[in-house]
Amino acid sequence: MHVQPTPPEAAGSAPVRVTPSPVALPDPWSRARLTVVVPTYNEAANLPVLVGQLMALGLPNLGVVVVDDNSPDGTGEVADKLSVEYDGRVTVVHRTRKEGLGRAYVAGMTRALDDGADYVVQMDADLSHPAGYVPQLLGTLMSTNAGVVIGSRYVPGGSLSENWGTRRRLLSGWANAYVKAVLSMPVRDVTAGFKIWRASTLRVLDLPGIQSTGYAFQIEMHYRAFRRGQKMMEIPIHFEDRIVGESKLDGAVALEAALRPLRLRRAERARR
Repeated sequence: MHVQPTPPEAAGSAPVRVTPSPVALPDPWSRARLTVVVPTYNEAANLPVLVGQLMALGLPNLGVVVVDDNSPDGTGEVADKLSVEYDGRVTVVHRTRKEGLGRAYVAGMTRALDDGADYVVQMDADLSHPAGYVPQLLGTLMSTNAGVVIGSRYVPGGSLSENWGTRRRLLSGWANAYVKAVLSMPVRDVTAGFKIWRASTLRVLDLPGIQSTGYAFQIEMHYRAFRRGQKMMEIPIHFEDRIVGESKLDGAVALEAALRPLRLRRAERARR
């Protein structure tokens, strides 16, 4: 069963926000423990909106793990209040300092697995990943033998925010082409950050051994899944641009993302 998200609005209208409706899932879906892992740093305005959208999906046994890197804007405190508001369905992992997206995801995924999650969704807190796609990600994963289902901007039907300028589109397209050329992965959106994993797949990826600290985490996770023979599927999504807050992408993060594919390829060749 695939639950289709609300289609994007026409260009030039208000920013796209997929509004989910409650979804009635048949067994065994209704018994599946689904955990959404959301790293945060200065997302106090966006986090309540995202958590509200996720809870409004009506998915039973859905929980959220927020991993906050001691945000100066009080995101951690906002997350604690959301935990109370949603009767403990929001778990907060407080870290003492900013260590990067990759380390935050490892911490959040580890917590989700330790708490018994069957499926783990990863998504950004900036509302660029519409929550309304989560049922479709879950449905695709559960109805196939995939180890991971990726919300893809670059398969037919996928799209980017109208607010993205030509430079950003070219940079994103180049980054995907570069990574695919270096690592030869059969994935169109290799830098995607919106996806759902089987718990069993995450366990074979050796999360503690992940080396990437920034956005290169997405690339390394995809490559590990690919090299370990996990089936990888993509479904189209509309990727929105953030409205509130600032991007965390800086020069050091971009450099790591450029060098990590080369290091992964070198390490793989050394193992042969």
